[in-house]
Amino acid sequence: MKNNTIDWGITLIPLALILLLSGLIFVFPEQSSSIIALLRNFFVNDLGFFYILLGLGILITAIIIAFSKYGSIQLGKLDKPRYSTFSWGSMIFTSTMAADILYWSLCEWSYYYDANIFGQGTLSLVEKQDWASAYPLFHWGPIPWAFYILPACAYAYMMFVKKRKRQTLSEALRPLLKDKSDGIFGKVIDIFAVIGLLAGTATTFSLATPLLSEALASLLGIESSKAISIFSLCVIGLVFMVAVLKGMKAISYLANFCVIVFILLAAWFFLFGPKIYLIETGITAIGTVINNFFSMATWMDPTRSSGFPQDWTIFYWAYWIAWFVATPFFIAKISEGRTIKQTILGGLCCGMAGTFTSFIIFGGYGLYLQVTGALDVAGMIAQGVNVSTVILMIFETLPMHQIALVILIVAMIAFYASTFDAITLVIASYSEKEEKEEPSKKLRAFWSIVFLLLPIALLFAESTLSNLQTISIIAAFPLGLIMIGVVASFIKELREDTRA
Repeated sequence: MKNNTIDWGITLIPLALILLLSGLIFVFPEQSSSIIALLRNFFVNDLGFFYILLGLGILITAIIIAFSKYGSIQLGKLDKPRYSTFSWGSMIFTSTMAADILYWSLCEWSYYYDANIFGQGTLSLVEKQDWASAYPLFHWGPIPWAFYILPACAYAYMMFVKKRKRQTLSEALRPLLKDKSDGIFGKVIDIFAVIGLLAGTATTFSLATPLLSEALASLLGIESSKAISIFSLCVIGLVFMVAVLKGMKAISYLANFCVIVFILLAAWFFLFGPKIYLIETGITAIGTVINNFFSMATWMDPTRSSGFPQDWTIFYWAYWIAWFVATPFFIAKISEGRTIKQTILGGLCCGMAGTFTSFIIFGGYGLYLQVTGALDVAGMIAQGVNVSTVILMIFETLPMHQIALVILIVAMIAFYASTFDAITLVIASYSEKEEKEEPSKKLRAFWSIVFLLLPIALLFAESTLSNLQTISIIAAFPLGLIMIGVVASFIKELREDTRA
């Protein structure tokens, strides 16, 4: 690969800025925390309405486009879609925050169990169960998936219909920016996009890696440590580096493997768990979300009686937005041959099928332990007990729990690898000036290593993890504005092309 084919600005500037930011947070933790707290207060409390309105707006726009005259437009001129529905759906599910999905499925409900939902004060046991099981489905439901699926249609239209292969936000904004996409303005957008993604991926690794480390230590009969966490990250890195270097076929195989392991783990919880309770709680939770969807999607808690939407809904919307830099490009790449309607509706259904299954089974099992008094999960987490430790206690209630832990470890490694091989392939494309079917292997290897360096460094500065989560929220605000621009550009091109 010749050096003049590499876009060094997009490759090195984001990396340098993220390393500088991490270094400042590490060296000046107290001052950094104070500044970040002020910024979080501004973006969450003063501009929180932006995230809420953007989420609802993106979902409504996606549904309208799917059922409009534009829905029948095919994204590429293939006789049939490039990938089978199972492989396509598997890659959509595993290209997102899949390892985080496993982590949050097991514990997210516990944060909502005693929460002051809609300012109702103390809830009954039935109300606690209903809201604790419903809100995770809402936070991993149609709105967050729309953040990925609608931009994915825009990118697929750009690549397969308009034949503009360069996978960058500045290119997606070309209908609005015109020639400015090739200038400094476009370059700044792409650099900032990569910075936001690096911060978001560092946060993702930081959330679920401790659980993987604890599970490994438990199986080996040793105490969890940073060394085990680093070892876990290196194993993950090895798997996804091999996959991303092998290309799309290997990524497809890995995604299929992920789904099979996920189904195996879910089946273990279901078969050895309270089957009827899980089914009934899942049905009730879906019904609660449907009946209260617009209330949940627009609740801002103006009196701050609980701060629930600020702590959770706004955080989640911002967290998903931070990933829209890369994940939708990957979804676009694998959606060639499908119509816009098939991509929107199928993508939403495949994504939610995975997340709903995960939260209903894994979350429902923990919730069952809570309401029956077998294990006070919510109480322990509220008291500050390590979340990963509590999750392992949930596993210990299962028959032959060591086998379940082995499946969990394999699933988390595979999910992490599948998620990051997908975004590595996309980010490597950002670094190339020329349009190619797949970026060079050297760039893919470079970004594979970069995605591991930051989480490893952060293991030695545990106090900065919450700060990086806040940075993701901050970064999501301008990325949200860019997302609006991408959707507007997409609609503009659809209108112009259908008039021609």
